[in-house]
Amino acid sequence: MDNTIDDKNIIVMKLLHYFITQKNYNPIILQGAENEIWLENMDSDYKIVRIVSNHIHNEEQFEYDLFKTKHVVKKIKRKTLTFNINVLTIFTDINEGLTLDNYKNYDCIYLNDEKDIKKYNFVTEHFPDITKKLKFSEEGMQLFLKITSDINKKNKHDQIEAEDVFSPKKPIVTNILIFINIFIYLFMLLSGKFDYYVLKFATYGPSIIENHEFYRLLTGAFLHANIFHLLFNCYALFIIGSQVESFMGKVKYLIIYLFSALTGSLLSITLNKAGLSVGASGAIFGLMGSLLYFGYHHRVYLGSVIRSQIIPLIIVNLVIGFLSNGQIDNFAHIGGLIGGFLITIAVGVKYKSSKFEMINGLVASLMFVVFMLLLAFKVIA
Repeated sequence: MDNTIDDKNIIVMKLLHYFITQKNYNPIILQGAENEIWLENMDSDYKIVRIVSNHIHNEEQFEYDLFKTKHVVKKIKRKTLTFNINVLTIFTDINEGLTLDNYKNYDCIYLNDEKDIKKYNFVTEHFPDITKKLKFSEEGMQLFLKITSDINKKNKHDQIEAEDVFSPKKPIVTNILIFINIFIYLFMLLSGKFDYYVLKFATYGPSIIENHEFYRLLTGAFLHANIFHLLFNCYALFIIGSQVESFMGKVKYLIIYLFSALTGSLLSITLNKAGLSVGASGAIFGLMGSLLYFGYHHRVYLGSVIRSQIIPLIIVNLVIGFLSNGQIDNFAHIGGLIGGFLITIAVGVKYKSSKFEMINGLVASLMFVVFMLLLAFKVIA
């Protein structure tokens, strides 16, 4: 074996190779963290894995390491909107006889050799293939080159995926939807039959349930009461819709928009006592619900945006709606928000969602629609 690479570094390299290339962990860049590597995978049971090569002399130093870890994890929780984070710390250099105590959400192990992993059943239960994957036929510099090459390939692959998802795209569908809303408003205004079209196509529970005019569940989302209502919704659609279309793709985006409009209308006819309802705001709230789910899958990068922008925007608009004395159909907003979140689970986030999640999302979306329809028939009929 090439002695230029010591045993401790070999263990660290093998662990990095396993967690990054096999378990989709990503490095976390921390200022001031020396001789330790932090890895994250928010979809894993152990959301954080630490590999610590710094020598741990005694219990006091171990306790201080735990204190520092908890402090950093608190910041990660706030950034990622995650309430519970399990941390696995792997030490590679400690004094003989030092006992590594495990605490709630903080598990610690010591590896002098990769074979030591078998001593820790809780690790092999979570990572049943780890023992096999830590074995390499290469040694010395060949091992170093292979591990480096594999990690670089994985990082390049992840970078390509991230660029595919986050690179800005032209908001074609958003622009078309804005054009349709403006065109319909101008047509209604110039035709001299504005009130007639509102009465004919607005979301109105008795007409939908008793007369079976189900088209109103969607057409009402393309009507607007006045020019200010139209301009406000078009502006919101351009800002929020452009982001959702870029992140989710055009087809998924259109599905989310229309389904959110549908669920917003369903909750509106069930709980809104004001009668007629028009506007795209239910669908727009659905897009915000979609951003919430998308941000959940990318919360390492978007957690602060969700916390500081999206959630406050939703809360403020809902509060305004509840304070409007019935002038704003807040039930359409809530229905759209729920529908947008559920249908985004169904259509899936690219590179992130599993088929199991998508099937569950589809079932939940259909159940929500059926439940709201049954409730509407019971309330209105």
